[in-house]
Amino acid sequence: MARRVNTSSLPPKKRPLPPLGWAILGLVVILIGVGLWYYNRLNINEWRHVHKLGIRLPMKYEIHGIDISKHNGRIDWKLLREMRFEDLRLQFAFVKATEGTSLIDKDFKTNWQQADEVGLYRGAYHFYIPWKPALPQFENFKKVAKLKKGDLPPVLDFEVGTNAYSREQVIENLRTWLQLAENHYGVQPIIYTNADFYRRYIKDNLDNYPLWIADYSGWTLNRYDDATIYFWQHSKSGYSEGVRGLVDYNVFLGDVDALKRICVK
Repeated sequence: MARRVNTSSLPPKKRPLPPLGWAILGLVVILIGVGLWYYNRLNINEWRHVHKLGIRLPMKYEIHGIDISKHNGRIDWKLLREMRFEDLRLQFAFVKATEGTSLIDKDFKTNWQQADEVGLYRGAYHFYIPWKPALPQFENFKKVAKLKKGDLPPVLDFEVGTNAYSREQVIENLRTWLQLAENHYGVQPIIYTNADFYRRYIKDNLDNYPLWIADYSGWTLNRYDDATIYFWQHSKSGYSEGVRGLVDYNVFLGDVDALKRICVK
């Protein structure tokens, strides 16, 4: 007698995936692959969120710093210097010195001295007013910013426009300030600017000067062609021990030896 098999105990037969299902599965695999490729391509700077600072940092770079002015209030520089994040600590600070032809940042002297005392690389910057002449603006900066060996180069902060002069005259006035600074301090100054002003004024006109770029779009600096970029201000909304409120975060696009090479000799 033939033995009957209880088919109810057997596993159900697998139905083949219909063509549409295979197409959808293939599309999902492709999208995942493209997404991973795109993320890895964009994340060449190794962005990582740092909870203590409240922002992402491009961890490809090892030298991180801030820039400050009187608007940051009284700073506890010792606490700022001792802060640790991701096995790192802040290594440089740019301090606002002057603005226009006569304004002096009221906290510059204190911030400048204390940044040095805690062992930070320090740099001074001048907020440039393009509707005022370049020479008295440089004289204002020169009488305040007494740079010494090991300080970062002087910075021309150029981020506001004007209708008082033509584009060509603005560029020529910027060049005057930069040349005066280079002759006085014996080191090539840095231009702080953003993507718009870089395209409108700096590119093809002042390309021989290194840049400090303010760009919060994230990921890369590919849109600046072959510009020489020393510093990247990648966030204006970070936190730091020793500073009340938000602070700008920057990275130096090189190692410690490269940083030392650009400093005042």
